[in-house]
Amino acid sequence: MNPLAEYHNMQQTRRAFLRGGALGLGSIALGSMLNGQAASRNAIDGLADPPQFAPKAKRVIYLFQSGGPSQLDLFDHKPHLAKRFGEEVPESIYPAERKTTMTSGQKSFPCAPSTLKFAQHGQAGTWLSDAMPHLAKCIDDVCVIKSMHTEAINHDPAAMLFQTGSVIPGRPSMGAWVNYGLGSDNANLPSFVALTSNGRAKAGQPLYDRLWGAGFLPGQFQGVKFRGQGDPILDLYNPSGVTRSQRRRMLDSLNKLNQKQASRFNDPAIATRIAQYELAFRMQMSVPELIDLRHEPRHILDQYGPDATKVGKYAYNCLLARRLAERGVRFIQLYHRGWDAHNNAPKEVPAQCRDTDRPTATLLLDLKQRGMLDDTLVIWGGEFGRTVYCQGKLTREVYGRDHHPNCFTYWLAGGGVRGGVTHGETDDYSVNVTEKPVHVHDLQATILHQLGIDHERLTFRHQGRYYRLTDIHGKVAHEILT
Repeated sequence: MNPLAEYHNMQQTRRAFLRGGALGLGSIALGSMLNGQAASRNAIDGLADPPQFAPKAKRVIYLFQSGGPSQLDLFDHKPHLAKRFGEEVPESIYPAERKTTMTSGQKSFPCAPSTLKFAQHGQAGTWLSDAMPHLAKCIDDVCVIKSMHTEAINHDPAAMLFQTGSVIPGRPSMGAWVNYGLGSDNANLPSFVALTSNGRAKAGQPLYDRLWGAGFLPGQFQGVKFRGQGDPILDLYNPSGVTRSQRRRMLDSLNKLNQKQASRFNDPAIATRIAQYELAFRMQMSVPELIDLRHEPRHILDQYGPDATKVGKYAYNCLLARRLAERGVRFIQLYHRGWDAHNNAPKEVPAQCRDTDRPTATLLLDLKQRGMLDDTLVIWGGEFGRTVYCQGKLTREVYGRDHHPNCFTYWLAGGGVRGGVTHGETDDYSVNVTEKPVHVHDLQATILHQLGIDHERLTFRHQGRYYRLTDIHGKVAHEILT
């Protein structure tokens, strides 16, 4: 016996065994897909267990506002702060250790009341600033959560926590968890799609692929990012001289080779590769139809605003989100950059709202008119809020705000969420939560719950332990649900 060859064989067997657990469902889903025998519940396979109870939502549209929208300038009305303009924020309210390095060295932390005007809207009298006149018209469909909080104080780990349940890169994103649990309602489109756009700010926070990645889940569950310019997916169309039937034959031959490798090594990466090739082939037919807006009524395009037909703009992505939802896409994630208002919040916040307010409100209205809002959960919010004290020099017209994780605002609509509700409260300075706190993990648990998933039961074994989106935390916010 050749000792080196024996060792090599043992290693190959060991690798196959270790990979088997990771392949698991991926191989099952692949087999059903390739044989055209997917389960009736899912066109592309999900777990056998979910939904664990009747879902209120069939799909999620998550409008992530990257950079940290200022709750003080949008939702958390504090009129009494006007009398405290320029006063030092009490250290008892705002401990020094919770400041970032961008402001921790300041000698003064003066109170910066919002310069924006607030008014009550809807039957519930929800407070909103005048930067969001369109949302104000449909606010009775919205649940405003003023008591969100997080531990992360910098952009990347804070965004990671919201999207993956951990500040450490490498965990599956929420959309990947949902895809893994529930599968897809449309075999010709991804179950999880990510869209990005830039606001009016000159620079926004980086958006890394790991925000919509699969982490340690089989790769086929990761989000498919649609590009913000040109074709949404590269190589969407066949090269000149290559017919669809020719590509089909080529793909079939390639799949045979990949299946041989998959059966030999039991490698989840091979299963993912085959699944992606097959989905890419089907998307050559489905995606061109998806992005063809010629049949959208003119009045609908006008409602979304002048950017509705401009690829890569927030309004375009909102319209595309509705079209994706109509076609059975399970999790639609929009990322819009530009909310990082460190220098001139009175100018930058309204500018961001001019890009986002109208398309966001129109998306809610569009879904409602089509009878889809009831089973579509729409989520709006960023990675944290902004400070009450001014970053840099304070004037009557100009103030900047630093990062603030202790309290900030999210809102939800549709999908079994109570509309016309304001949940939670903050202190007089909008620094700390005083009533009904909602943590990041609580929000994640609530989202999964509305999809019919028990967040404690959606798990995956990796490196000797079971992981879940909410880690060891999270409780469903039943008070905001119907």
